[in-house]
Amino acid sequence: MVTTVTKDNFDKEILNAEETVIVDFWAAWCMPCKMLTPIIDAVAEERKDIKVCKINIDEEQELAIRFGVMSIPTLIVFKDGEVANKSVGLISKDDVLALL
Repeated sequence: MVTTVTKDNFDKEILNAEETVIVDFWAAWCMPCKMLTPIIDAVAEERKDIKVCKINIDEEQELAIRFGVMSIPTLIVFKDGEVANKSVGLISKDDVLALL
């Protein structure tokens, strides 16, 4: 399952999560983001030990700025509420899993 995150539920869903969280910063107009979506969905389906979240940067610009998202798609991995890893651009499923 992929959770949609906004500034209102960010702390609850990401910073206070007990499991590792991977966050996909994306936008509807972004073609590489659209290409990454099935990969992110597959990871969410296969890896029940992690939480997968998506943040639409057009709707949540404050969060994009807060985490220095300059290009999309950007994936950020959080462990214990801290940024543990980051990737910018379209990557393969194996590369997504390697971020974790």
